[in-house]
Amino acid sequence: MTSSGKIQVGVVFGGRSGEHQVSLISAQSIIKALDPEKYQVIPIGVTKHGSWLVGADPKLMLSGPDEKNRLQMHTSKAVVGDPTHKGMVLLNSPDTNERVKLDIVFPVIHGTYGEDGTLQGLLELADIPYVGCGVLASSVGMDKTATKKILRDAGLPIGNFLEVLRKDWKSNQEETISLIEENFTYPCFIKPVNSGSSVGVSKARDRNQLIEAMNLAGKYDRKILIEEYIDGREIEVSVLGNDDPIASMPGEITPCNEFYDYNAKYIDNKSELSIPAKMSDEQIEKTKELAVKAFRAIDGAGMARVDFFLERKTGRLLINELNTIPGFTNISMYPKLWEASGISYPELVNRLIDLALERHAEKQESLKSVI
Repeated sequence: MTSSGKIQVGVVFGGRSGEHQVSLISAQSIIKALDPEKYQVIPIGVTKHGSWLVGADPKLMLSGPDEKNRLQMHTSKAVVGDPTHKGMVLLNSPDTNERVKLDIVFPVIHGTYGEDGTLQGLLELADIPYVGCGVLASSVGMDKTATKKILRDAGLPIGNFLEVLRKDWKSNQEETISLIEENFTYPCFIKPVNSGSSVGVSKARDRNQLIEAMNLAGKYDRKILIEEYIDGREIEVSVLGNDDPIASMPGEITPCNEFYDYNAKYIDNKSELSIPAKMSDEQIEKTKELAVKAFRAIDGAGMARVDFFLERKTGRLLINELNTIPGFTNISMYPKLWEASGISYPELVNRLIDLALERHAEKQESLKSVI
């Protein structure tokens, strides 16, 4: 803590993923919601090339003429994986021994190099508490195939899927097409296994579109996921907690496009959010129950958004995926679901920090050595 007794919170945002811009908006909302009487906020911006900068405003810090100028305008820094520092080293400061202590980090980097366990691993090495899921849950949540395998083994309902390596697609295209067509009917969905915000996702209605979709997904990841098409409503639930998580009321997304792609999420601004979702009481309770079970199955902590399909013909609920650092703008589904469930945005941010400190304290109870 600072001399004033305030908790020093490092809000890390930006990053090298395709969700860079979304992260800036999420960070702005979180910083605004943090109580200045309780917290001292240290904005930590990560450029698209991976440079870590200290600044004030997320958009101003990572927006400008070019990265070289931004590096000159802001102090470059790095979190050191040495637990004796518990903070950042300022790299281009006149005093090379200058340190910035961090009591806790709030990661707001969506996608790769932030949501996938890499950043969490660095913070574990540095022994700095952080908001959200740990290394395992973060990496599993980012890997859509790993998520589905864990959910399946936990007895939770999921759709049919198949994973194909990019190198196998490139070297054995005809064989791979035959394998896909043996297991799926058209249309089907093609996705990069490790990606977010629907980046690289396509709906393939025939063989030609399948080839295009496989090539597109292969640009974003070495593993490609094929999923069955489910004619269902898109339902989302927010989960909050550590070992005793709770679920929000469900919400529903009605995409303005054929499916909830990147444009529908962030550009067209015409998709409809219905909170609460129009479901029976039994369906609502079942969705909340499955969301908590899915969260526990991946050993989640802090927060996650669980996405479902509610099949139109059968009423069957299927878990699609978990997002361990969901969008956190003031219009994002995760905080809006909690607001509708009785937890305001500022209170939600405060609870997440408390949960992170609680989780870190619990970890300290474990022996680090047998000697």
